[in-house]
Amino acid sequence: MRVCYFVSEYPAVSHTFIRREIAELERNGISVLRVSLRGHDRRLVDPDDISEKARTRYILDGGKAKFLAALAGAFVRRPRALAKAAWAAIRMMRRSSRPAPFHLIYLAEALVLARWVEEEGIEHVHAHFGTNGAEVAMLCHLLTGVPYSFTVHGPDEFDRPEYLGLPAKVKHAAFVCVISSFTGSQLCRWIPPEAWKKIELVRCGLDADFLNAPPSKSVPKSRLVAVGRLSEQKGHLILLQALAPLAREGLPFRLTLAGDGPLRPQLERSIRELGLQQHVELAGWMSNAEVRTAIREARALVLPSFAEGLPVVLMESLALGRPVVATHIAGIPELVADRDCGWLVPAGSVDRLADAIRQCLSAPDSVIRTMGSSGRARVLEQHDVARECRKLAALFRAGRQVEQAPAESVEAIADVADARGAALVGRHAAITVMRSA
Repeated sequence: MRVCYFVSEYPAVSHTFIRREIAELERNGISVLRVSLRGHDRRLVDPDDISEKARTRYILDGGKAKFLAALAGAFVRRPRALAKAAWAAIRMMRRSSRPAPFHLIYLAEALVLARWVEEEGIEHVHAHFGTNGAEVAMLCHLLTGVPYSFTVHGPDEFDRPEYLGLPAKVKHAAFVCVISSFTGSQLCRWIPPEAWKKIELVRCGLDADFLNAPPSKSVPKSRLVAVGRLSEQKGHLILLQALAPLAREGLPFRLTLAGDGPLRPQLERSIRELGLQQHVELAGWMSNAEVRTAIREARALVLPSFAEGLPVVLMESLALGRPVVATHIAGIPELVADRDCGWLVPAGSVDRLADAIRQCLSAPDSVIRTMGSSGRARVLEQHDVARECRKLAALFRAGRQVEQAPAESVEAIADVADARGAALVGRHAAITVMRSA
């Protein structure tokens, strides 16, 4: 079976779980075409990501010819489908948080994607995240009839869900994956109850590098690690505030912050102002192997996020036998049981976070080993990428029928729209994208 994976930005340092998923699907006999909107300037540090970039096709790379050819092909071969997709893009403009021309850009991108899907004999398109990538996949489906699905992660889809057109994206999809029960519950808030049957729980999974790695017998005494993009939602500033009183108490510890992002300058200032220079290291992005080493060398992983889906790095830490200190939000409690495989604290509470870290550093090594063992068992039970991808492969192969849109919407416009009008809409979209590229 030939499947297209469409992700707005791929590969990326924070999207290792997508790479693992693709690799496991290919081990299940599914051939995967990787498509992304554009390459990016962020430095890739993992050799596997660098290899993936060479295997990925980018819609916005190159000149104008691909957009014009895709538009001409759609106009000549299926003007009714072009009219349907154009009308769907126009409807997505209503209540959108993005300016109207963006949805015409998505249509132009979908035209290129649709051409590649047909040329490559793709039988299913899958997008990650329910944001603009899911809209492009939906428009590609309307242009080609090839079924599509997408995975909802959170928290981005639920920051402003009323503006994302989630009901339309779900209505046209063959199915929708969610990575946790919490994520599924939030999606249910924004789509009609009759569409809930399309929701499938497919968890993010770890591969053999983590699942088969024997837990370390030694327990580091004072090292902590935090892994994630340096942004406000990860709670790093709260973490520094929680560490400051521990440093004043003379409690020995050293935290490695692995990751980078827009908050780095402010974190550097806070480290100086709080007198944590001898306790906190900003290490930048790490490869998968470096992350595994950093976790193994730490007593626990700390992730005081304000908003999440279900962070993969928590799975990675527990799989390696290291407990976690995390916030009691989103899907995290589905994996982390408080005082069983880590500590859960209220998001934003400096005092509770400081107390949990203090307990972690002061606990007997036997307690840390027991917590790590319990966490590893939970990960093996819930987050084996081989098992989760067997579910996903079965969904792709099932070829579920997508419910047809009611006549009052896209079919009606297709009946009355002439080919010239559809072509003008598509031409406007393509020109808009080329000007923004």
